[in-house]
Amino acid sequence: MEEYLDYNTGRSPLRLPEYGRIVYDMVRQLKDVETREKRSEQARAVVKVMELLNPQVRSQENYEQKLWDHLYIIADYDLDIDAPYPMPQRATLEARPMTVPINKKPVKATHYGRNIESIIELIAGMEDGEDKTRLIRSLAIYMRQQYLIWNKDSVADETIFSDIEKLSDYRIKVPEGIVLSKIAFDANFARPGAASKPQGNKNGKRRFQKKNFFKQGSKQ
Repeated sequence: MEEYLDYNTGRSPLRLPEYGRIVYDMVRQLKDVETREKRSEQARAVVKVMELLNPQVRSQENYEQKLWDHLYIIADYDLDIDAPYPMPQRATLEARPMTVPINKKPVKATHYGRNIESIIELIAGMEDGEDKTRLIRSLAIYMRQQYLIWNKDSVADETIFSDIEKLSDYRIKVPEGIVLSKIAFDANFARPGAASKPQGNKNGKRRFQKKNFFKQGSKQ
């Protein structure tokens, strides 16, 4: 007589794998119990086992009802018992979530990001004046910083000004005479999420490299 190994890959997938296949086997046997009273008694025992196997469910609100809902799901909504909670509707639990609308408009310059384009859009709608000029200069300083994060070479102010005008579809004209603040010679711009590495000093203690910022005070 040949014997075959029973692998999970050959079994039906588990809809709630956190309870394990043993609970699924218990629920399948539960359906075969003849009397409703006995099935209900056994169902309460299965729910207790499920609570032991998935203790984190107790941290959720109305966790007892969730356990009974899970029991019905494992039973494929086919379980005739007396339960403290009504059987949930399949359509309710299996309804697809609403689609979250997202902006699928492609980013024109990925090294600047979508937020920069949003700021440019706001500035483009402003009237010309000192406030708009100050915002353009602040934006140019920030864009230069973003540029240097991803491109370690130096960048001319004119390049940043040209990018602002291009990204605004030339609705923004950078005023003449704007001068950006100078960058410290040892400035180090880290990419998002990159942590500074600890360095040793003369006393043998570890320290973290301080972030260098733009030197302010240059004439506008």
